[in-house]
Amino acid sequence: MILSALDWTIIAGYLILSIIIGLWSSKKSSQDTRSFFLAGNNLPWWMLGISMVATTFSTDTPNLVTDLVRKDGVAGNWVWWAFLLTGMLSVFVYAKLWNRSGLLTDIQFYELRYGGRPAAFLRGFRALYLGLIFNSLVMGAVSLAAIKFGEIVLQIEGWQTLFIACSITLLYSTLGGLKAVVITDVIQFFLAMVGSVWAAIYVVSLPQIGGMKNLINHPKVIDKISIFPDFSDPDIWVPLFFVPLAVQWWSTYYPGSEPGGGGYIAQRMFSAKNERNAIAATFLFNFSHYALRPWPWIIIALSSLVIFPEVGDIQNAFPGLSEDKLGDDVAYPAMLTLLPSGLLGIVSASLIAAFMSTMSTQLNLGASYLVNDFYHRFLRQDASQKELVFAGRVFTVISITIGAGLGLTLQSAGQAFNLLLLVGAGTGAIYILRWFWWRINATTEIIAMISSVIIAGFLNFGNLEMEDWEKIIFGVVLTTIVWIIGTFLTKPEEEKVLLNFVKKINPGGPGWKKFSNGLESKWSLPSDILKMFLGIFSVYSLLIGIGQIIYQNNLGYIFIVFSAIGMGFLFNLIDND
Repeated sequence: MILSALDWTIIAGYLILSIIIGLWSSKKSSQDTRSFFLAGNNLPWWMLGISMVATTFSTDTPNLVTDLVRKDGVAGNWVWWAFLLTGMLSVFVYAKLWNRSGLLTDIQFYELRYGGRPAAFLRGFRALYLGLIFNSLVMGAVSLAAIKFGEIVLQIEGWQTLFIACSITLLYSTLGGLKAVVITDVIQFFLAMVGSVWAAIYVVSLPQIGGMKNLINHPKVIDKISIFPDFSDPDIWVPLFFVPLAVQWWSTYYPGSEPGGGGYIAQRMFSAKNERNAIAATFLFNFSHYALRPWPWIIIALSSLVIFPEVGDIQNAFPGLSEDKLGDDVAYPAMLTLLPSGLLGIVSASLIAAFMSTMSTQLNLGASYLVNDFYHRFLRQDASQKELVFAGRVFTVISITIGAGLGLTLQSAGQAFNLLLLVGAGTGAIYILRWFWWRINATTEIIAMISSVIIAGFLNFGNLEMEDWEKIIFGVVLTTIVWIIGTFLTKPEEEKVLLNFVKKINPGGPGWKKFSNGLESKWSLPSDILKMFLGIFSVYSLLIGIGQIIYQNNLGYIFIVFSAIGMGFLFNLIDND
């Protein structure tokens, strides 16, 4: 047994606290659907921002980072760092639009933006697709990491880990709704940050590592530490850097990084007290998610190359690990077994909390889709609020069962990540343009959604000799061509639908000029795009600066100054608006 009595006490303490929070939140959350799914639309920016960060840190996140670092070096992280562009676009362009809509779910948007039977069909279809299929895929990826963590660190069967963690997650999620989810997220975030930073410091100080200087100069590590890929070799920099920054960020629908906002990010925006809180929460999320959190995981991933240079070394150290779950991504939980008693308990509790955070968010979000956009909209329009909350709890149980079961069939975090990217490839541009271009209609989205799933299935399971990045580009191009053709071959939405959308959202700009009907609107998009790029510059500068300081390179301080200057200009622009 790797865990001591102290470690188990720390883990048990967090699990009990989660149940208490669920019980405490249950009374208010049971009042109606807005209380259960949006916490009464009254949450402050800092709590929502931290909740977004916590949700994106699941048990599989450090596993994914470790998988990327061991295979492609630190530069491999650009595959997800590129989503900062999507995030900042959501902060300064879409957060205020989503909050202005006053909706319960982002799927409800379809019958605000579109009209008639196609819009109703799209809303119902999307509710089932995202609420069950896509949501189960996300939870399956999260469950996979929990299984590996349980087998290596807890040294119990994967299904036992899932059963315990899922049972407690189910309990506080069904009792307390979004409010319980957000409160536990805040606790999880601070627990995770303390645990990951402390773990990274301890691992680097191990005799086998010998400090940061020895680590970055180790023969197994020195070729992996560069933040940027080798630009002299297109076979390296095109998939690692160019594709994510030029194509992937705007074209792919990925949980937490949806182009134009959406999913649980939109849910948190709806839950904010007002428009300003929605914007501040989303900015805090992007700042913390990309600049503050990755480096402890990266340090442990680099250290794993010294302790476990090959996957076979992990297998030798943990002979009980299921062979079908063996991969570079399990190096992270393998490294955690080197931690001392107490610290291992904190890190283990934080990873269990991370699993529960993501699962509870996906459960609450998925249930909101299935209840509000399918059950209430199509099956029981006269249902009472009490019945709808009960239905949400039933759908939560169904969803967690499917998601956990799927986790037993996947093999690696990288496999799950690429599958999620492929399924959404080519649809992202629609979610960006639909707010500003009247010509996009409900049929456009239906065509894009169906074609992306078919194309993703063909590319992922068709035994094609293509790299993952080639599949993404191919999927984006093909899906985009299909939905553009579909848009111009079908009729636009009725004028009254478009007029109603402009009246409620007032996005402004030339794309809605013919429907503005004398409505005054300031075209803020140029200023918003400038803020977006200042935010991107500041966060990337901070990310690189922290990395260089960790590498003991004084150049890092210059990047920190650049970040501060960018932030100064950004906040000045915000104050002048």
